[in-house]
Amino acid sequence: MTDLTKIVPAGVVTGDDLLKLLKHARDNGYAIPAVNCTSSSSANACLEAARKNNSPVMIQVSNGGGSFLCGKAIKDPNAAAAGSVALAMHVRAVAKYYGVPVVLHSDHCAKKLLPWFDGMIDADEEYFAKYGEPLFSSHMLDLSEETDEENIAICVEYFKRLSKINIWLEMEIGITGGEEDGVNNENIDPEKLYTTPEQVYSVYEALSKIGPMFSIAAAFGNVHGVYKPGNVKLSPEKLGNHQAFTKKKISSSLEKPIFLVMHGGSGSTDDEIALAVKNGVVKMNIDTDTQWAYWDGLRAFEKDKHAYLQGQIGNPEGADKPNKKYYDPRKWIRCAEETMAKRVGVSMEKLSSVGKYPASNEPGSSQLGELKQPINPALLVSVGVAIGSIGAMLMK
Repeated sequence: MTDLTKIVPAGVVTGDDLLKLLKHARDNGYAIPAVNCTSSSSANACLEAARKNNSPVMIQVSNGGGSFLCGKAIKDPNAAAAGSVALAMHVRAVAKYYGVPVVLHSDHCAKKLLPWFDGMIDADEEYFAKYGEPLFSSHMLDLSEETDEENIAICVEYFKRLSKINIWLEMEIGITGGEEDGVNNENIDPEKLYTTPEQVYSVYEALSKIGPMFSIAAAFGNVHGVYKPGNVKLSPEKLGNHQAFTKKKISSSLEKPIFLVMHGGSGSTDDEIALAVKNGVVKMNIDTDTQWAYWDGLRAFEKDKHAYLQGQIGNPEGADKPNKKYYDPRKWIRCAEETMAKRVGVSMEKLSSVGKYPASNEPGSSQLGELKQPINPALLVSVGVAIGSIGAMLMK
């Protein structure tokens, strides 16, 4: 296995570095957890888990998460995009300090949410114009509620725009059941929970003409939400059929020519997850389980310190004893971060990403406004000489 630290830098990765990362995952049989975050605190918990487990990580934001990040009191139609950009800026400011590769991603975007998508791309394009790379690493379009023809057509148009600024596109074909972030598929026709090889190939055929930086969330019985393992009927073997069908169609030398994504992982057994990864899944979404983990840390703290959290003054140690060190948000938020980081680590183990990137101990730095390719000093000297020569000629 190629040493990932030799080919992919620590910190937020985009463009060719992201492509190298996901190729390494696909070719070496592991996937990267993509965790929905709604605050700098939950993002830091993911980064902490990545560093402790020597693993790449994906931090993603949903439309609802973006709105929450901006502030629920704000009713501006651009609030979700503004909040999503704010999270991206925070992660860019701190990611390198954790010493592992970090992918900045936006989650499900249905047709009705395209203004949010456009707002993020506008920010990407502005950032790219200044610094030579996009703000985010990747974005997802979920147009699975539309016809396949419209779904693919819209994805093609957006992918043309994204490819110009080196952004990865994730799309969904087939429907993930359950409910998430306002999209309810709880009563969907069960047959629609299983994407066919022909559907997957139609996406590959359309998008591969534009570029290689795309992935497909193909449904194989996935359901959003929390379920007891075994209560959701997954068929990850279908993902292998998708790979084989496309491999034959394009005469590929690769066993797994498609980058696949797994949604609705809660309730999946370890064997189901392992088979999905074996069949080319390079990213698995996590939300429900990490939401619970974050709350569980706070719940346990409150239960343990309940008597110290009933007022600013007065506790079992004395009626005049202060309780500030217990109700200080840094205390109980930290407990939530610790349990969330531990749960993200569990997903890293299930996806076999643990140990794939020994965390760097190099000094950290911000990636806000960092030039991707600084101007070559030799080029500056050459330009200076040329200007001097022209000036000398004009003075004669």
